[in-house]
Amino acid sequence: MARERKKSAREVALLALHACEQQGAWSDGFLKKAIREAGLDSRDAGFASRLCFGVLQNRMLLDFYLGQFSKLPLDRLEAKIRSCLRLGAYQILLLDRVPESAAVNESVNLARQYAKNPRAAGMVNGILRNLIRSRETLGLPTQLDIRYSHPAWLVKEFDLALNGEGVEALLEADNAIPPTMAQVNTTHFSQEEVVELLRQEGVEVQPHPWIPDCLLLQGTGDLERLESFRRGAFYIQDGAGKLSVLAADPRPGMQVLDACAAPGGKSFAAAIRMGGQGEIWSCDIHPHKRGLIQAGAERLGFSELIHPAIQDGKQCREEWIGRFDRVIADVPCSGLGIIRKKPDIRYKDPEPLAGLPAIQSAILENVSRYVKPGGALLYSTCTLLRRENEGVVEAFLEKHSDFTLERFQLPGPVGAVEGGMLTLWPHLHGADGFFFAKLRRAT
Repeated sequence: MARERKKSAREVALLALHACEQQGAWSDGFLKKAIREAGLDSRDAGFASRLCFGVLQNRMLLDFYLGQFSKLPLDRLEAKIRSCLRLGAYQILLLDRVPESAAVNESVNLARQYAKNPRAAGMVNGILRNLIRSRETLGLPTQLDIRYSHPAWLVKEFDLALNGEGVEALLEADNAIPPTMAQVNTTHFSQEEVVELLRQEGVEVQPHPWIPDCLLLQGTGDLERLESFRRGAFYIQDGAGKLSVLAADPRPGMQVLDACAAPGGKSFAAAIRMGGQGEIWSCDIHPHKRGLIQAGAERLGFSELIHPAIQDGKQCREEWIGRFDRVIADVPCSGLGIIRKKPDIRYKDPEPLAGLPAIQSAILENVSRYVKPGGALLYSTCTLLRRENEGVVEAFLEKHSDFTLERFQLPGPVGAVEGGMLTLWPHLHGADGFFFAKLRRAT
C-alpha cells in the first residue's frame, strides 16, 4: 500500500484558506486538525498558522495588489488558485524572512498540483513575478476597508461604536498577532512557581503589566505537551475574560452559575477567585462542550467545585430560580471583538447578526431569574456593537426595576467603572474587544 504524501506547511495553509472561503470552516479549528493530520513539527505548524492567519488578516489588501497584475478578475479564478496567489503575495509583500524565489516557486507548485486549468500555474508565476518587479512602486490604498482588510460595513460599525475616534488604530490592532495569555491557577500554584516551571520548559514568560496573575507567553509550541499545563498550573484565557470575572467578584463559599460556559475559562477564573470553595454550575447547550469543561476542571483540580451541565440559557430550570449569588451570562454574539484571534470572522455574512440581540435578551431575561435577592449578574459579550451590548442591558433594565447597574473596580488603567458597564478595546487595553455589565438584584 502506497504511503500518503506528506503535506507541507504551505499546502496545509492553502487547504485551510480554501475551507474558510468555500466551506465556511473556522480557520483555527480547521488548522488544528489539518496540522495534526499532516504531522507537522512545531516550526512548520507555526509557519502554516502564520500564513493562513496572515492571508486572512490582509486578504482585501492582497487582492487589491494582485488585481493590478491579473488579466482576469480574481473572483473568476479557481478558488484554490486565488488562494495560491494570496499566499505568494503575502510572503512577498508582508513577510521578511521568506526568499521571494521560494514564495513564487512553492505557490506555482501548489497551483500545478491543485489547478483544473493546466495554464493556471504559469499565470500564478507571471502574476507573482510582476508583483516582485513592481513592489517598490506599490502604494497603500487610501480606503481603510481595503488597507486593513475589514469589509466596509464593519469599518462603519466600528466608527459608530467609537464615535469617530480611533477606528484606524482598532483596525490595525485587529491585524496584529495577539499574545498568548495564561492565567495562573493560584489555588494550587504561585505566580513565581509557574513562571519558573514554564521557563524550565523553554517558554518565554513575562508577567502581564497590570492584570494580576496573568502571564504573556511566547515559544510555547503545543501547549498541551507542557508538563506545567498537564499539572494544571495555568489555563489559557485572554485578560478580558479574567477582568470580567473580577468585576463579578465571586467569593469563597458562593453558589455561582456560568450560564454559557464553554470552554470554561470564566468558570475556572471564578473557581480561583473563590479559593476552591463553593459551587459552580458550568452550562452549555452543546453536549460535546460539557466534556471540554469537565476535562479542564479535572486538570486544574476543580472537579469537586465545578459541575458541568447541558442547559439552554433560554430555557428556565425551575429549581435554580433565586438560587445563585452570582450569575455569569457570556452570551452568544457576533464575536467582532476577537477578530485578531479569529481573522475570518470579518468575512462572515453580516445579515444573521441582526437576530442576535433577541437571543441575547432571551438569555438575559431567563438567567436573571436565577439570581438571589441581593445577588449579582454579569452580562458579557466578545463584540463591540452597541446593539448587542448596552442596548440589550438598557432594554432589560427598563423592564426590571429590581435590577440596577453597579459600580465595580478593576486593576491598572481601567480603575473604577462608575456606570457599571465597560467596553475593553484591543487598541486601548491590549485585550480582546469585550463588553460587560454588572447588575445587582435588590434584596
